Amino acid sequence: MSLELKVKKFIEEEQLLQQDDHLLIAVSGGVDSMALLHYFVKTKEQWGITVEAVHVDHMLRGEASAEDRAFVQKYCDEYGVYLYAKAIPIPEIMALENGNTQLICRRERYQYFKEIMEQTDARKLVTAHHADDQLESVLMALTKNATINGMQGIRSQRIFEGKTLIRPFLTVTKSEIREYLLKQGIDYREDASNAKDTYVRNRFRHHVVPLLEAENPRVTEQVTHFTKQLQEDDAYLMTLAKDVFSRTVKRIDGNTYSMEIKALQLVPLALQRRLILILLNYLYKDSNTIQSYALLTSISKLCDTTAGYAEVHLPEDFIAVRRYGKLMIQKKELFEGQASFENKIISTANGWTTLTNGERLCVVELPDLSSEMLTDTAQLFYFNASKLQLPLYVRARKEGDRMLLKGMDQPKRLSRLFIDEKIPLNERNSWPLLISQSDEVVAVIGVRMGIFFSTSPQPNDDTVLIVD
Repeated sequence: MSLELKVKKFIEEEQLLQQDDHLLIAVSGGVDSMALLHYFVKTKEQWGITVEAVHVDHMLRGEASAEDRAFVQKYCDEYGVYLYAKAIPIPEIMALENGNTQLICRRERYQYFKEIMEQTDARKLVTAHHADDQLESVLMALTKNATINGMQGIRSQRIFEGKTLIRPFLTVTKSEIREYLLKQGIDYREDASNAKDTYVRNRFRHHVVPLLEAENPRVTEQVTHFTKQLQEDDAYLMTLAKDVFSRTVKRIDGNTYSMEIKALQLVPLALQRRLILILLNYLYKDSNTIQSYALLTSISKLCDTTAGYAEVHLPEDFIAVRRYGKLMIQKKELFEGQASFENKIISTANGWTTLTNGERLCVVELPDLSSEMLTDTAQLFYFNASKLQLPLYVRARKEGDRMLLKGMDQPKRLSRLFIDEKIPLNERNSWPLLISQSDEVVAVIGVRMGIFFSTSPQPNDDTVLIVD
């Protein structure tokens, strides 16, 4: 099958193009991107699309980099394609940042692509990733972190700055691309850095891939089928995971998330991993962080048990904490500053009140209680509002705090209660307490309820506290 037919079939299967699409083709001047640009120049009437090009000179190869830009410009002038181009002083940026050359190049290149997408009516950015890139990406992921996302390789399309990035060449090989350009009589530029083993991808391309191709000349095609199946399976499992996520994970505010560990343990491990991946996608933008096997594993291990206290420090000053059946992920400074509760008021007029530890409280009169207010994890505590007058308050512990429990003649010291309930020492001063109007502790939220509350309605009870 010719390259043209393969690409047409792939575009139709993946629904990469629509009538009247405005494409921005990323063109370096190399064999892959020149073939991509020429393919769409030839077929734009067939697809009913508009084609423009964008080029970045990284200024890493002196005169050769400038010649790449002139080469692409010459092609675009000849075929009537508008070219957006920019020279970016990568050597200067590297001198300031002392970072990874490829990562800096990619960041700056895509930043320019973003700017052009915003300036124009272009709906889709198009890149020339092909089947050989797919094979190399899977091999690199396998040796680096081997997470679910990494092993799925490069996707045919993804969201890019509110628009779409598409990769129509993913099913064609490098050799097919070279053959296509040769037949079309189109020249291209060779980047001398592609011959060096400095970069990881080049080492795989030069040494590992040839060994695999010697074993099976169709290995690239096999990996293309493999990644497609993984992506299809993962899409289905992610749909299930997102449904579970919406029911089990609470977003408290900003980047603070909470979930009941027992609820997580009830779903299959395949969904548990994806629930954590969804969380990481909310917390981080960097794909390497999201796909970190170590990060995924450390959070998963926190949820192996509901007992006791444990914490894991995450990148960018996040912290994941397990405490008595609940997993909490939030910024470290928020976690450390949880001792102040600002005397939150709990009354029937306030609706839901969310505490810094992830618990939500709501007080309603018994006739107003409805199933719509309850989740699978909600706990109900009934009381008589004439004995425990509203509003109630939330605060942290003070010296000398005591609470009267059922079956006891004398109030129990909270310091003793925290020891008996195995509350970690570093959490005792910040644990939320429910307080009466007379500043009496009536409940230790999530631990013990005082004498005023019952788990089933008593004859004189007229109000209910919902803890979720």
